[in-house]
Formats: sequence, C-alpha cells, structure tokens
Amino acid sequence: MDYQFSNVVSADTKDKKEKKVPKVYDQKPTPAFISASWSALFIGMISYCIGLWNADMMLNEKGYYFTILLFGLFSAVSVQKSVRDRLEGIPVTEIYYGISWFTTLSSILLLIIGLWNADLELSEKGFYGMSFTLSLFAAIAVQKNTRDKKYIDDSDK
Repeated sequence: MDYQFSNVVSADTKDKKEKKVPKVYDQKPTPAFISASWSALFIGMISYCIGLWNADMMLNEKGYYFTILLFGLFSAVSVQKSVRDRLEGIPVTEIYYGISWFTTLSSILLLIIGLWNADLELSEKGFYGMSFTLSLFAAIAVQKNTRDKKYIDDSDK
C-alpha cells in the first residue's frame, strides 16, 4: 500500500486565528479537599516538630531544621501565589517570581544538605524529608483552596 501525506491546508483554516479565552475559575474546592489539605499541613508540620523535639541533637541544630521548615513553607506559598497571579493576569515582577522559586529550591537543598551531613539514622532522615515534603505540598494546597474559595465567594456577590 502506498500512503501519501499531504500538507494541504484549506483557506478557511488559514484565515481563522484561534482566540485565547481566559480561563474562568468557578469551581469552589470541596470541603473534603479543604479539610484534607489542612490535615496534611498540620500532620506534616506537627510530625516534623515532634521529631525535632524528640531528636537527640543540639538546640542550634533543632533551630536550623525548624527554620528550614518555616522558610520552605513561606517560600512554597509565595511560589504558588506568584504562579497563580501570572495565570490570572495579575502583574508579578520577574525578580519576585525568580526569588520565590530560588528560595523554595534553596529550602529543599538546605534540608537535603543538612540531612546528608547529620548524624542521624537513615530512617530519621527519611522521616524529616517526608514530613517536610508533605508540609510543603499541603501549604500549596491550602493556599490554593483559600484563594479559590475567596475568589468564588467574592464573585458570587
């Protein structure tokens, strides 16, 4: 069989340009997703902090890991906000957008470096890594849900 491919485009499709239609955010997050997000945030943060409380490390090390958690949470929320602002056409400066990503990645890298060099069991290192990751993801989800809910509540008025 001889298949031939054609690059013929009709004149009708050439002249028509697709218009970019802005996406409308009209779906309020469900109560189940909102509660799951908040639960994940609290479980991740509380687990991480309980692990620090019970850890056999010096107070300055505990402070380092606690600061990394706070830094990471704030940075992740900042990234989510700036990405969402850009998506909705709200101006975000390039410097703020770049700093948000830089600080989020820095917090993750600082945790990895700290855990790599820590005198901890491998299971403890995994525990801190997983609770930190859960907390960051949950902070992003909580920020998204809060923003979606407020946006839809305000547009209903």
